Amino acid sequence: MPRRVFCAGAVAGLVAAAVPAFAIEAGQRAPVFSLPGLDGPVQLEALRGKVVLLDFWASWCGPCKLSFPWMSAMQARHGAAGLRVVAVNVDRERSAADAFLRALQPQMATPLTIAFDSAGETPSRYGAKAMPTSVLIGADGQVLLQHAGFRDADRPALEAAIAAALGAQGRAPK
Repeated sequence: MPRRVFCAGAVAGLVAAAVPAFAIEAGQRAPVFSLPGLDGPVQLEALRGKVVLLDFWASWCGPCKLSFPWMSAMQARHGAAGLRVVAVNVDRERSAADAFLRALQPQMATPLTIAFDSAGETPSRYGAKAMPTSVLIGADGQVLLQHAGFRDADRPALEAAIAAALGAQGRAPK
């Protein structure tokens, strides 16, 4: 009998570990932040009225290398409709982030808003458990979606969520 209890507990633990647990959920107000950025301070409150795709990334993250050109394309395609992509780096050393950005610059059609949080406080407040983690925030400051990781197969659903968020504020992309 104790063996069955242990096995059931172990299976329940594995299932719980497989389901991402986010500290913030859709419908909650996005935690505000003010971080140093490439072009000066980056403050979430200053972006109120825009749809924000907030992305937490690190230079050592393989999927992040795939997500950056896609995020740049999203900024180019939807920026005029009210989208702002904010990419928050969590590397302890700024030089690693700078090297990552330099290497990807040829693939970046449109620059992103880049911020730095070497202490990792902001992704912690959002409950980010993987790199990258993206959070879609509506123009009203409410979290619409949180997504961990990045694969080519993720693009259609993420693009549909962005388009829906822009449409909800009356500025759907054409």
